[in-house]
Amino acid sequence: MAAVELAFQERVSLLYLLWRAEQRGKRRPRRTWVHQVLQRREQFGEFHHLLQELRLDDGRFQRYHRLSLGQFEDLLSRVGPRVARLDTNYRRSIPPAERLSICLRFLATGDSFRTIAFSFRVGVSTVSQIIPQVATAIWDCLVDDFMAVPSQGDWRSIAEEFQERWHFPLCCGALDGKHVQTKAPPNSGSMFYNYKGTFSIVLLAVVDARYRFRVIDVGGYGRTSDGGILANSTFGQALRAGTLHLPPDQPLPGGEHRGAQPHVFVADEAFPLRRELMRPFPGRLLPLEKRIFNYRLSRARMIVEGAFGVLSSQWRMYRHSMELRPEIAEKCVKATCVLHNFLRCLDERGAPAVRSVAPAVVEPLHSLGRVAANNSSREAVLVREKFMAHFSAEGAVTWQPKE
Repeated sequence: MAAVELAFQERVSLLYLLWRAEQRGKRRPRRTWVHQVLQRREQFGEFHHLLQELRLDDGRFQRYHRLSLGQFEDLLSRVGPRVARLDTNYRRSIPPAERLSICLRFLATGDSFRTIAFSFRVGVSTVSQIIPQVATAIWDCLVDDFMAVPSQGDWRSIAEEFQERWHFPLCCGALDGKHVQTKAPPNSGSMFYNYKGTFSIVLLAVVDARYRFRVIDVGGYGRTSDGGILANSTFGQALRAGTLHLPPDQPLPGGEHRGAQPHVFVADEAFPLRRELMRPFPGRLLPLEKRIFNYRLSRARMIVEGAFGVLSSQWRMYRHSMELRPEIAEKCVKATCVLHNFLRCLDERGAPAVRSVAPAVVEPLHSLGRVAANNSSREAVLVREKFMAHFSAEGAVTWQPKE
């Protein structure tokens, strides 16, 4: 009986194999290597048709790419060698200028890969490869020149500009976080689910007095608070360890009698109070001195909010929920931040200042441990009180609250 059953199973297996072979023989061969619509890319594609007309109108070219023609050519000269591909016997490669245009168009609009593929007459899979490759090249080619780690002299210059422009002395930057909506990866649970009810990664940034990003951390889980991301970031650890190379303590302007004070960063109430990190006094019914301090701190802190506003207005991918995996979204966010500095530096100076130091970005946060309780040290409380007293006395300005 067992032998009969085994023979039956072998016969069924043989029939199945014969059927599979017959089905493979019936499979229709591919008619074309590239679809005929895509074959006419150079005749009717957006880059080869529309973009060549826009080159004659710098204003429209700028609205299309968010870069002027001169800025586009400057950027292309930097990233072109990194994104160029070799031709093969089967097809010609997409030139670097077209690759850069595809990436910039996505960053500028946030359109789906399919929409951009139809516009440029390339495959969707081609767009999905070009965008992260070019975004990575933009970051790698620009970060050393436009977002280098600040030296002690740089921190001092930033503090002088905050004093001159925003009347907050010894301030080395404004700190805040921004949620970037993205697609939650499979099996991620609630790691990327934020308090707004969406999935996101977090961009944590330090901004100087001219709305330029000086340090960024990209990739924090959306569910984590700004203070938690700071505590687990390389910047936050360096801030706690005192290895940021901040300038030495010095007296507040006109407040030599108060003693030397540390250089600080300003942040909102989501961050902890530390010796080098100032946050506002909590509560509503506050004494006048505390309200003045909160006003002066808020005035300086709004710089980072303004930088995020300029970033999302310039690169409108931030106005949509990006259907991207977090690792690709991180590359796009880093590219837009360094492009933001690239454009501001060119607008302010006309030509970039070249520097060669390590990049200021830190690695994405893959796991966040338990964050310590928000207990301020006595020294941090005293530093904030010294700033509060300074703003109500020798450091007062005419437009701050008076009652």
